[in-house]
Amino acid sequence: MAAEPVTGLILSGGGARAAYQVGVLAGIADLLPQGAANPFPVIVGTSAGAINAVTLASGALHFAEAIRRLTGFWQGFRSHQVLRSDWPGVVRQASRFVGHSLLGLGHQVPVALLDSSPLRGLLSEHLDLSGIGHAIEQRHLRAVAVTAFGYESGQAVTFYQGRGAIDPWLRHRRIGLPTRLSIDHLLASSAIPLLFAPVKLGHDYYGDGAVRQSAPISPALHLGANRILVVGVSGNPRGPADTMPHARVYSGQPPSLAQIGGHLLNSTFIDSLEDDLELLQRLNHLSHLVPPQDHPQRLGLAPVEVLVVAPSQPLDEIAARHRRELPPALRMFLRGPGATKTSGAGVLSYLLFEAGYCSELIELGRRDALAKRSQLCSFLGLSDPA
Repeated sequence: MAAEPVTGLILSGGGARAAYQVGVLAGIADLLPQGAANPFPVIVGTSAGAINAVTLASGALHFAEAIRRLTGFWQGFRSHQVLRSDWPGVVRQASRFVGHSLLGLGHQVPVALLDSSPLRGLLSEHLDLSGIGHAIEQRHLRAVAVTAFGYESGQAVTFYQGRGAIDPWLRHRRIGLPTRLSIDHLLASSAIPLLFAPVKLGHDYYGDGAVRQSAPISPALHLGANRILVVGVSGNPRGPADTMPHARVYSGQPPSLAQIGGHLLNSTFIDSLEDDLELLQRLNHLSHLVPPQDHPQRLGLAPVEVLVVAPSQPLDEIAARHRRELPPALRMFLRGPGATKTSGAGVLSYLLFEAGYCSELIELGRRDALAKRSQLCSFLGLSDPA
């Protein structure tokens, strides 16, 4: 007998790129009947996706209203709400980083190029985490989880809050721990290495959950999901011709620090998710090849239905168009490494917490979701309003 469908939502990391996820969710809300319940019993987020995940879970009793609040939250963004972008703040943090981390001077401080302390106040003001418990009690939510990386343990730790029947798990370099989620968990999960300071949880310091997260889809499956909607933030679609080295146009210039950093960030936030999706697709194919007498459940090969919504336009190009929205101090700080140039806009696409850029990503996400209207309606068991 087939298991009852339990839909999981995976919101990957990516700094300011996570605004795209809000647009996709807004598009899904448009497809739902008025007053519809939360369609995602399991919600998993990493990095900035963790903030979106927990916000959504906190408002699971009123899904459409939660999406409206989340949309307003991102559309009103300014850099100073997330990090110190004034001249004294930028200069002070850069001096601390160079003095302590590179020269070994002064008191020990967490390693970070940017001061993200304003983010704590912003989240404390806008989030009411008590809504998670209410949603779980009324069975509008099975579980919500955020993943962070322990610098000393070397493990990707998924902190989850859900119904009591969900057992913790232990796998190679990844574990699941039941807890009552807090603002600290969100700050830890979204602390991009070197850019934002790690956050102490218990005895260990934690950073962005995308680091060493070899199986991003796994937490949702552990929490009971058997079909998955993934909202990605890769945002660098290219045509088939561009994958061929001879078809590309090369500048002949050595890569800037921002170009290198952009590739490192993409490797952290995007590659592992895409690899995990490819592996899951292979396992699904394998499960269909198993003879009928060897039921997939007994072999641990039960197929998992997966739908992916990802940006249809390159997010780094969108970021490059909005680079002048950055505050002057932050723009000057990022100019040296080349992040304000088109070639280095990959880094900028993660750090551009400004209304114009975030609003364009939200609109792109909404359009991409509605472009997959039929697939989403089929996946969520909705009648297609078109």
